[in-house]
Amino acid sequence: MDRYDNRDPPGGRAFDQIIKEDGMKRRRSTFAMVTGLMTALALTGCSTSESGGSGGGSGGSDLTFMTFETPALTADFWDSSIAEAEEVAGVQVSKIVTPNADRTAYAKQLQASGQFPDILSSINPKDFTGADLLEPFDQAWLEENFTDPDGNAIDGATYIPPSNSQIIPLVFYNKTIFAEHDLEVPTTWDEFVNVVTTLREADVTPVQLAGGEPWSASLPLAGIITADVLGANPDWIQQRYAGDVSFTDPEMVSAVGKYRQLIEAGAFDDNALGVNYADANADFLAGGAAMYPMGSWFIGQIPAEDAADFGTFLLPSETGEAVVPFNTGGTTSVSSGSSDVEGAVEFAQAWSLSTDNMRTLIETDGAFPMLSNVPFEDFGAEVTEVYTDAYRFVTDEPLQVSAFGQVNNDDALPPGLVDQFNALSQALFTDGDVEGQLATFDGAWDQAASAQ
Repeated sequence: MDRYDNRDPPGGRAFDQIIKEDGMKRRRSTFAMVTGLMTALALTGCSTSESGGSGGGSGGSDLTFMTFETPALTADFWDSSIAEAEEVAGVQVSKIVTPNADRTAYAKQLQASGQFPDILSSINPKDFTGADLLEPFDQAWLEENFTDPDGNAIDGATYIPPSNSQIIPLVFYNKTIFAEHDLEVPTTWDEFVNVVTTLREADVTPVQLAGGEPWSASLPLAGIITADVLGANPDWIQQRYAGDVSFTDPEMVSAVGKYRQLIEAGAFDDNALGVNYADANADFLAGGAAMYPMGSWFIGQIPAEDAADFGTFLLPSETGEAVVPFNTGGTTSVSSGSSDVEGAVEFAQAWSLSTDNMRTLIETDGAFPMLSNVPFEDFGAEVTEVYTDAYRFVTDEPLQVSAFGQVNNDDALPPGLVDQFNALSQALFTDGDVEGQLATFDGAWDQAASAQ
């Protein structure tokens, strides 16, 4: 398996140099770690510590950490990573396990019941900063340790360390299926639609979709919007906050209309809205579909022995220019109401700088490291050619813009709007009134933004 220094990857410039030269672009991009923006599922029971959240510790030494578990980030991973950071910070930490994919919603539930955790993993900070619930990280510490220290900044403050990055979404494709049907990787939208129609005519499912989970159903639509709207105007989100653009403008209507075009062309299975994430992953890996728009964390789900059968490309933009839906991110946020804010911050910093944690995130979650003081080879991570194939979009020079609906900096959507966008992506399967749905979404934006 390939491994290489992230500051000097094959075919690209030094990673640190890219970050410095492209700082303006990177400041528009953030990453919500792994599945930080997965949204709106029914909340069920949870596993909590006995200490009960902020203020529940003993003299500030017993803190709570809201985590989540996935096939990549298992209970054992969290336990070992917590133990390592505890030793560095000199605190005791109890784990709270989020019961489903929507960590932000669960954090709000805990906050409403007076159990807001001391440390939280992969939430949407903008949903909490308006109430001053989160503690910003020290700017000097950010400058010292990260290649893009302002990548997660919201109004000049950072609430999630910018320790890694991901691309949301990439398009994963099955090389064997493409070869069997004499297909090339598409670089324009027309070529992409041609791939879809060719496969559908051959009775092959063109695009895998875990449409039963709103966060996953939204990824192809988010990718199209990122490529066409933010690719042409990286400041579009900020202009929407200022009221200078709207979701009913022609460029947005056209982009969302492309998603309807895919639906009408039979890009997805008829039962796509009933497929969950785990089943979609398994079906794609088994050859059940030719393409799969998914976050770069999916790299970690591809077995090393099968990696040669898969590749990645970007959703084509209207202009044909390569546009990377980029996310600078990390994991740990700290409650400003913690009984031991200093200890919680030290724990969060130690967790974020752990090379062991980053190695796991690289190998199992497809994370691209952004620690300025650690060459890639020092993580000791083994990566497949799929990782290398995707990493070129980070280390080379394509346009990198905020991944629409997936970021945690100033370009994040107003609180609650991610859920509504995800619902919109599902509604488009049965409702072809694109302009009407976008007008409704515009109104929801204005209401949510005014409440911030």
